[in-house]
Formats: sequence, C-alpha cells, structure tokens
Amino acid sequence: MLVAFQAQAQYRDDSYLDLFESETVTRLKEHVGFLSSAAMEGRKAGSEGEREAAIYVTDALKACGVDVLSGSEGDFFGMKQQSGDTLTSRNVIGYIPGYDKKQKNKYIVIGARLDNLGTGRTTVNGEAVEHTYYGANGNASGLAMLIELGRRLATNQVLLKRSVLLIAFGSSLEMNAGSWYFLNRAFDDAENIDAMINLDMLGTASNGFYAYTASNAELNNVIEAMKNTLQPIQPQVVAKEPVMSDHRSFYDKEIPSVFFTTGMYPEYNSSKDTASIIQYEDMERELEYIYNLSLELVNGRKLAFRPDEILEKRLFDREIVPWHECDTKPLFLGSPDPKTFLSRWVYVYLKYPEDALREGIQGTVQVDFVIDEKGKVCDARVTKSVDPDLDEEALRIVNASPDWKPAKVRGQKVKCSLSIYVEFRLEKRKNRK
Repeated sequence: MLVAFQAQAQYRDDSYLDLFESETVTRLKEHVGFLSSAAMEGRKAGSEGEREAAIYVTDALKACGVDVLSGSEGDFFGMKQQSGDTLTSRNVIGYIPGYDKKQKNKYIVIGARLDNLGTGRTTVNGEAVEHTYYGANGNASGLAMLIELGRRLATNQVLLKRSVLLIAFGSSLEMNAGSWYFLNRAFDDAENIDAMINLDMLGTASNGFYAYTASNAELNNVIEAMKNTLQPIQPQVVAKEPVMSDHRSFYDKEIPSVFFTTGMYPEYNSSKDTASIIQYEDMERELEYIYNLSLELVNGRKLAFRPDEILEKRLFDREIVPWHECDTKPLFLGSPDPKTFLSRWVYVYLKYPEDALREGIQGTVQVDFVIDEKGKVCDARVTKSVDPDLDEEALRIVNASPDWKPAKVRGQKVKCSLSIYVEFRLEKRKNRK
C-alpha cells in the first residue's frame, strides 16, 4: 500500500506547493487557465473564442452573486467601420446595487478587456506556421481580477453606497470599441458614472505595479492617502500612459478613471503569453489593494474631473472633506498624525472581547468616521469587518473618543472624514520547559 501511494503521488499533475495556495490564488489560476487556453483561440473580437470567453465570465460573475445585465453570451453589438466592414463583438455587464438611497443611482465602473489578437501565421524555414496569441496576461489576468473583485464586492454588498458595474469590454483592441459602445449606445445613464477602474495586464508584478490617472489630482490624492493605510502592495503612479486601453473612452466623457497594470512584458502580443508567466501570489496582493480602492470610490464623495471647480462648491455646500484634502488636519492631543489616536487612545483603552479571545479570533477592522466642525467624532461605521465582537469593540472605542481639534480648509472649519485600521492580534505563548 505504501508503494502504491508513493507511485500515485509521483505522477500527480498538481504541484506539492499547490497545497499551500490560498483559495483566491487557486481561483485566479482557474480563470486565467481557461481564458488563455487553446480552446479560446486567442479570443479575437467577434470570434467563437471571444463568445466562449464571454459565456465563462458571465457564468463566473453569476456564481459570485453578481447580477448580469447582458445575455448569457454577452451584449452583442456591431459597428460600421470606415472601411465599410462591420466590426462585431460583445460586452459582459455585471451589476451590484448600492444601498444608499441618495447614491445607489450613481455608479463606479470596473472594466477589463475581453478580447485578444486571436491566431496568426508566420513563416519558419520557408513553411507557414499557425500560432495562437493566448493572452494570459493580456488580458486573462485582468478578467480574472474582475471576476474576483465581483466576488468580494457582492459578498460585502451591504457596505456599498454606490452601485458597481463590472464590465468585460469586447473589441478593446479595435479602438476600444466595446467601451465606446457601452458609453454612447448601450447605457443611457453615463452621466451618473462617478469613476472608472480599468484592469489590463496585471499578471507580471515583478515588472512593477502601476496606476495611471492622467494626472487627475483627486484620484492621485486618494491613492496617496491609501499609502497611510495597511496595504499588501502599493502602486507607483505614473505620468506616462503604459498602453492605450478602455479608460480612454471614459476620459472622453470626463469621468475620472484609473488604469491599473503591471506594464509591458517580453511576451506581450506573442504566442508565449501563456499562463506559465503569471505571478499569481502578486495578483492576489494587487486584488486586495484594488478592492480597497474600489471601496474608497464606491463610498467616498464624488471626484472632480476638474478639481478647482468642485472645491468651491464643496465648501459652499459644507460637504465632508477627506482627511488628505484638508489644509489643516484635525488634531488629536495636538498631533495631526492619525497614528497618535491609535497609540494614545485606541490601543490604551481597547478591550479584547472575551468570546473572540476564547475562540482565537483576530484580524484588522477598518473603521470610517467623521470629525465635525466642533471636533466631535460621529458617523462611525465598520467598512471592513472581521468578526461581530471585534467590530463592535472597534466602534465602541472610536465613538468614545475625546474631542479633536477640527480640520480647516481655507481657514474655515470643516467636517473631515478619516479611516483607521484597528488591529486585534493574539500573542503567541512561549512553551515552558
């Protein structure tokens, strides 16, 4: 029996290291593996492979609890080209409704390119050889990220003020036709899209992890503010556009957009762009960051395409101003650093819930709250939950905060929003001899 077991293990296809993969990495591998398989034939716009990819994305989003607004094979469209030919393709559109009565009819779009180059022929030693552009990184990686973001957002739907549209854009390589069609023909409510996140080529983080915002000051502020929070990875904001993609269609509509990518790579637009080059553990870290940024956009105030015009309106309307945009930051015990609030108040008076202690539950709870014009803490809520008991204790300690010195913008006291991470960690006991 021992010999038989050893022989079976020796010839298993699965790597021993796969046993230690997270569920997220396993799912990312499944998505990329299917979408970049030979059966997809490179997912060229209008092809059978693109149709099969659209069916896969549709079914995967539904399995994640996302409502799909397009048909079972995507939203098919045709566009007349200058050459006289008709370009055909399809978009897949997922929908997660927000809960807030005032903002649920506002949208954050998260998009990823569905298509790739298909197949082609080259001449080798005088003979024609057909090859497939599998498109694992371009852009099965972005589609996999889109699906898993859909899973997390649908699971935490009760946290979403705005609604979210998750879109796999067809014919992206053909002048971003899918995103143009969505904004100008298929979706009648484009003026209520408050921001867009574009996911394209996210599988090779060893080359870097980049965010391109077209120098939108407000998006840059959001990304800069997230540097002060616990994140598994941080993107480098770049001024030069890494590659043309669907965010361009949203810029044309003056919708603030951020493009996440790991940039160019040696296998780009070649038959070597296979699942073997994808760095899945890094993708999982990127996923965590983009999910957290998605929550910031879904639940934050509307970003401006032209910030100077909007700032005056905010001050006039007395809206809540994010911490990073205040000229004078709110002060806790004389310090503008939120870490002072954690070290001199939260962790001094925090009580570990007995049930959680007994069950060995630990983790980090994110709490958002507002410091009003009088310096009082209000509207505290958990935006990243771990356990009901831990959530309740984190809220208790934040709500019990002494008064702060209020924030100011242009000399005026304003309401200021702030996010903190309250960590509950159990120390390991040393074994006694």
